[in-house]
Amino acid sequence: MRECAAAGVGLAGAMGTGWSARARTKPNIVIIMADDMGFADIGCYGSEIQTPNLDRLSGEGMRFTSFYNCARCCPTRASLLTGLYSHRAGMGAMVNERDEPRTAPYQGFLNDRCLTIAEALKPAGYRTCMSGKWHVGEKPEHWPLRRGFDHYYGLISGASSYFDPNFVLEGSNRARTMVRESTKITEFAKDFYMTDAITESAVGQLGDLARTPDPFFLYVAYTAPHWPLHARPEDIRKYQGKYVGGWDQLRQSRHARLREMGLLESKWQLSRRDDGAIPWDEEKNKEWQDRRMAVYAAQIDRMDQGIGRILDTLKEKRLVENTLVLFLADNGACAENAGVRRDPSVTPGGPDSYMAYGVAWANASNTPFRRYKQTLYEGGISTPLIARWPGMIRPGGKTDQIGHVIDLTPTCLEVAGAPYKRESGPDLSALDGKSLLPVLKGGSRAGHEIMYWEHIRNRALRQGDWKIVWDRKIGAWELYNVVEDRTETRNLASDQPERTRLMAGLWEDWANSAGVQFGKGPGPSET
Repeated sequence: MRECAAAGVGLAGAMGTGWSARARTKPNIVIIMADDMGFADIGCYGSEIQTPNLDRLSGEGMRFTSFYNCARCCPTRASLLTGLYSHRAGMGAMVNERDEPRTAPYQGFLNDRCLTIAEALKPAGYRTCMSGKWHVGEKPEHWPLRRGFDHYYGLISGASSYFDPNFVLEGSNRARTMVRESTKITEFAKDFYMTDAITESAVGQLGDLARTPDPFFLYVAYTAPHWPLHARPEDIRKYQGKYVGGWDQLRQSRHARLREMGLLESKWQLSRRDDGAIPWDEEKNKEWQDRRMAVYAAQIDRMDQGIGRILDTLKEKRLVENTLVLFLADNGACAENAGVRRDPSVTPGGPDSYMAYGVAWANASNTPFRRYKQTLYEGGISTPLIARWPGMIRPGGKTDQIGHVIDLTPTCLEVAGAPYKRESGPDLSALDGKSLLPVLKGGSRAGHEIMYWEHIRNRALRQGDWKIVWDRKIGAWELYNVVEDRTETRNLASDQPERTRLMAGLWEDWANSAGVQFGKGPGPSET
């Protein structure tokens, strides 16, 4: 395998070697995202998994207790990059791998009526880099170098082996000529591991970015801890045997820690065990189940180690004081079954295995919430959000102000002083998100009056204290007061039918304006 930090033309070659005459005064921005990670899967959000670097980031910054994503890989990435609800960016469902005919809101790649963060920041003098999972366009014309990034290393599509991925793409835009050069890497060293490769590339890019005084935007999109359950043996050993108490015990202990940390209100009860999970006492393959969760924990541990290297590089390059760092997850924990399904004869973790950790452990990862990825209950759409910006964000703080992943683009643009415009091309869709900068500064903002969701025919809307949810397997609206009952244990739809009806009407108005398909539409995909 080639070195991923500065392979190909490298950033120095891509952007020239001269120093800018402008001193670095605009802040740098680093966004780090985990893949398929539950709300309670890192230490500073109640987990027993060792995440000292994310915990350090939290201690030096602030935690959000009520931040939302779009419940699935592709829609969240589209909304993060564009500041739009995913349908308005062309990613209402998943990527279009087969080039099948679809309506514009579900076309499967970012459309031409949006700007990515990278496209918007470049005219403001920013250099733009990415390492990790793209998953918002499969064809070369939809790849990162065509959407504003100067350098890219990572997986264009979704899930793949951590030890031997289908292919890794690396490319750069050369200065002045803007020749976009990309290389597919298909052969990897014996010790290759995708999480480490993403880290190596991000650290290498930071080294190149630090050589000039220009501000930069770096987007690091880890594939961890998305299935398959692949981890390094030394990381697995840390957790082997730690989960023999089972998922019921784990949910109870994480719930208690979340309360102690002040991230949950005492009136929010732990949701009941998911219908797809049996009581731990009835599980016949406890050692195998312990191994599944141990591998999952090891994947998060290794990601945290990589984040530590990124944070240390910022410190070594004296970039900490002028850099906003954000960390979040693209959706709640994943209950999908991949490859081998409940086969205790296969040991998870190594390159010859290919499986997920199942419903019961996903339920524990999302403690205290209901359900998981793809669904629009709180377990599917709630994510940690950590923000650090020395001198701007008070260390060790937390906020219960509500935010959504659509807010990240307008936040970055305000931080950078960059306008949302371009010189020519189709008219841009107005941003759906609102800047979080007032919250980061310790104040408050006028949040979203209403927030909307739709994915694979699941629906949701939050308006103030109230939230309605439509699960496609149930086929009826449910109503929850998520201020009193954020864990969605008491469905009030039958008690308040008028409120439910009015909120459903608001969702339908939005759905019609966004081009949501009420009928069959694009179905679910296992990536």
